[in-house]
Amino acid sequence: MQNFEKRRDRYEAFASFEKPLVNLSFELEVPEFRPFCKQRGLPPFHFFLYHVLHALEGIDNFMYRVHQGEVIKIEDFWASYTVINQDQNLNFARFEMTPDLQAFVARSVAAKQVAETSTKIINRSEDLSDYDKRRNIHITCMPWLKLTSIEHPIYAHKDYDIPSLAWGRFSDPRADDKLSMTMSVQAHHGFVDGYHIHLLAQAIAQRIAQTMAS
Repeated sequence: MQNFEKRRDRYEAFASFEKPLVNLSFELEVPEFRPFCKQRGLPPFHFFLYHVLHALEGIDNFMYRVHQGEVIKIEDFWASYTVINQDQNLNFARFEMTPDLQAFVARSVAAKQVAETSTKIINRSEDLSDYDKRRNIHITCMPWLKLTSIEHPIYAHKDYDIPSLAWGRFSDPRADDKLSMTMSVQAHHGFVDGYHIHLLAQAIAQRIAQTMAS
């Protein structure tokens, strides 16, 4: 929490706002990983999700939460994301994070299948303890659309401390071996500035490049 104390005054300033959120949409460029995934039998969405979540985990500012009236830094979080079920309705996949790529993809695929086959809504935050609700990152992907912006449903803006990320359709193959998509990042401005979102974008691209080079 030492790093947080350096910005406690910024947190207190933004926490007094009715809507203390920053929400940025930007073009994220990463190495073209789809051929790499195809060669290794890895589903591209789950491969990308792995690197997004682990990039978030490595930046303190995305790990701060408000618990029982005080700011804490969570140690880890659930891996979760939205899914369309068999009735074409929203559902939620959720599973435990792991640093192993193959294990992560297997868990993610299995969680997706459970959420797809459930007609009832599952894995809601309401089912968790107050602390475990804080151990969350909201992820949604809309591969059918070229995303330009998004506004997430929020129960109470003033108390909202869970980062929310969304992205849309991946770009077509490019001559420069890059893949791009519009990504939206929403977070509590008391914790996260535009600079930290920049760091996140860098970290995602760097982690993907390192995996492909290993």
